[in-house]
Amino acid sequence: MANNNQLALIKKDTVDVVATKVKQFQEAGELHFPANYSPENAMKSAWLILQNTVDRNKKPALEVCTKDSVANALLDMVVQGLNPNKKQGYFIVYGNQLTFQRSYFGTMAVTKRVADAKNIDAAVIYEGDEVDYEMVNGRIKNLSHKQKFGNINKENVIGAYCIIDFGNDDVYTELMTIDDLRKAWSKAQFWGKDQAKEKKGSTHDEFKQEMAKKTVINRACKKYLNSSDDSSLVMQHFNKQDERIDEAQAQQEISENANKDYIDVEYSEVQEESQQKSKQAVEPAPEKETESNAEQSQEEPKQMTLDEQPADNGVPF
Repeated sequence: MANNNQLALIKKDTVDVVATKVKQFQEAGELHFPANYSPENAMKSAWLILQNTVDRNKKPALEVCTKDSVANALLDMVVQGLNPNKKQGYFIVYGNQLTFQRSYFGTMAVTKRVADAKNIDAAVIYEGDEVDYEMVNGRIKNLSHKQKFGNINKENVIGAYCIIDFGNDDVYTELMTIDDLRKAWSKAQFWGKDQAKEKKGSTHDEFKQEMAKKTVINRACKKYLNSSDDSSLVMQHFNKQDERIDEAQAQQEISENANKDYIDVEYSEVQEESQQKSKQAVEPAPEKETESNAEQSQEEPKQMTLDEQPADNGVPF
């Protein structure tokens, strides 16, 4: 792990830069936080967590990640009004890029803040449950769900729904079947190419009900937020965060595939008297230019590149 002096320099180039940028946003009237949210406390919590965050090779994130990506991950977190101490998001490393990924608690918090949602609830539907609803102008209305205690079993999950209540009888409902849920889960890296259902003992098998609620909540909130005004700074960072994660994952995948290339070399025994001749005939091995280039590309930039006004990007469901 970096020593105290190195940590102080990293903090100066990331946390302090973000704090200054957030203050500028506030002074310009572009950013308003909820009364119970302190950006300073959120960044203090994030900095403590980052010092213990590692990549897949157990290397410290603050050593392998670029300062730009660290700063932008912190900015994404603060602008959305989220705090990692409240499990509203996590810092994850992809290659040399740090990303901040919202949890579904974080997505719910942003929805309440941006769309003024009063309550967000989700429930699982089991085989044998009675579910009834009306379709009005393409939206689910008056959903009724009757459930018997004996139906509750993770092996009998057939769907889930989320209800976002905005008050004054304004309700948005998202409904997903078990096939919809599995299709969403299949987009994740842990899901095998020809996998049809959850692997026995996996998180999505052991905690299927919670995973189902998490998935339907994320979809409901993102769909509703996608239909809202995305010109606000919060929504720009909400959308930009997902784009950054996709880019980092793609770059890591490209890097991993490139590292799998290899050259087969056949070795044969030679007579002692012919070794000198063979050495002269064999060309020297090519220099490892890729490693040199990689080291150059990982040098820290002289100037931070902090997003001031992220591009307007849609959120994938």
